[in-house]
Amino acid sequence: MQHALVATRKGLFEFEPCDTGWRIAKRGFIGDNCVLAVRDPRDGATYVALNHGHFGQKLHRSDDGGETWAEVSCPVYPEPPADYEPEAPMEGTPYDWRLKMIWSLAPGGTEEPGRIWCGTLPGGLFKSDDRGDHWTLVESLWRDRRREKWFGGGADEPGLHSICVHPQDPSRVSIAVSCGGVWHTQDAGSTWTLAAAGMRAEYLPPELAFDENLQDPHLMVQCPADPDRCWVQHHNGVFRSDDGGRSWTELKDVPPSTFGFAVAVHPSDPDTAWFVPGVSDEKRIPVDGRLCVTRTRDGGATFEQLRAGLPQEDAWDLVYRHALAVDGTGERLMFGSTTGNLWSTVDGGDHWERVMTTLPPIYSVQFVSAD
Repeated sequence: MQHALVATRKGLFEFEPCDTGWRIAKRGFIGDNCVLAVRDPRDGATYVALNHGHFGQKLHRSDDGGETWAEVSCPVYPEPPADYEPEAPMEGTPYDWRLKMIWSLAPGGTEEPGRIWCGTLPGGLFKSDDRGDHWTLVESLWRDRRREKWFGGGADEPGLHSICVHPQDPSRVSIAVSCGGVWHTQDAGSTWTLAAAGMRAEYLPPELAFDENLQDPHLMVQCPADPDRCWVQHHNGVFRSDDGGRSWTELKDVPPSTFGFAVAVHPSDPDTAWFVPGVSDEKRIPVDGRLCVTRTRDGGATFEQLRAGLPQEDAWDLVYRHALAVDGTGERLMFGSTTGNLWSTVDGGDHWERVMTTLPPIYSVQFVSAD
């Protein structure tokens, strides 16, 4: 049976199917800022990242489906070397070597029990080989001098929000950084290649628009059945890769807008992907106050606007990066918004039903197995 984990500004909620659609089966961390919830399909462990603001970041793990929780360690940045003199980033001040937020978690390969990858603000990548009990900074990326050109998008500092582990070869990992482009390793993080060729940043001066190291991918996903096909919702466009995220093609005719945060790819059909568009970075609302999901079924040659069941008047919902999910069938999707609305579909997005209207702002949604 498929459940849905929904992480919100004021708690974690697990939804289960019922005769009327969906209902809340479990609640956890009520009142706490749950920025991300991920269940590891290899052993069923659930991880929840909390942002306590002034009191810092916390990470919790459950081995019994959310009945009980244990706090595990958080990634820790080392002290900068005494002689470290960073190049000034775009903001004009060097980045603080301290954890500001856990922004992404991704299980390693099936033959890597215990390995978890973690992306953070301010742009560091960590890995654990004991299910989060201990973390190691991936120094090869952090100390790459090209990283010092990264800068913040919506946050003050760059953030590593997307981690794609190759399903057949877990030593091949691709990451996306806002704003720092796409990077790829073929040796589990020992070496890295900048891989954002073809991306374009219209917010930069023309001479810098195609600089791979300054791109702002909002989210990157990889098709499990065809890992050569990746999709990115970028700050100002939709991009497709046919070579595992090493180079990108911009898809320009994407109505009603090419701005957005969320993207999901069909698990077995690499040509099918979904996006939730907004007006722009300055106006983070649906176009004309009419909420829609866009879908392509032909690799981006054409896009449909899916609106059935979604509010078409006075809708001001923004959908964050990790708040759109598709299940293993490719037919059931769910997404949540900053206004606490949660929607689901069982026909690939042709028709939507509102699950709930009174949740706190929603940060992430994930379909999970609940046996």
